[in-house]
Amino acid sequence: MAKSRLEELYNEKFKPELKKTLELGNIMEVPKISKVVVNVGVKDAVKDSKVLKDVVDVVTKITGQSPVRTYAKKSIAGFKLREGMPIGVKVTLRRQRMYEFLDRLINIALPEVRDFQGVTSNLDGRGNYNLGIKEWTIFPEIEYKVGDKMYGLNVTIQTTAKEDRHGLELLKLFGMPFCK
Repeated sequence: MAKSRLEELYNEKFKPELKKTLELGNIMEVPKISKVVVNVGVKDAVKDSKVLKDVVDVVTKITGQSPVRTYAKKSIAGFKLREGMPIGVKVTLRRQRMYEFLDRLINIALPEVRDFQGVTSNLDGRGNYNLGIKEWTIFPEIEYKVGDKMYGLNVTIQTTAKEDRHGLELLKLFGMPFCK
């Protein structure tokens, strides 16, 4: 199976560079991206269960992998939500699909955001990064039709970094467009 462009770049160029910049003793200590999780919450699924089918189709187009449905853990009367109702979808990407998705996200989709100034450089304290995207139409796989409901999605990039500084350096090398 052919490796993706970002995976080859990471193995050949970024790994030795990170080892030197982070002053690590062993090449196995160099942080890497372990998985990417794409999550979409669909509050309209409470009223109309057919909405979830459209969301599943769009997320499949964006990620290249079929998502799993997520279900409500608790009943909340104010939201007319019952325990066990489907309220979203998520996809966990690993290996080649993960690198291909990141490549499309960083180089094609994020520059499509209107008035794009860059993304924040706040990591979660363990080297992982969360990115909220307001409209999924920034991905070229999605053709926008007037009247269609758009949903936001959350992209979680999980790394093996021990510190935020290491995770930030890794994401910068991959080309994540952080704010200046």
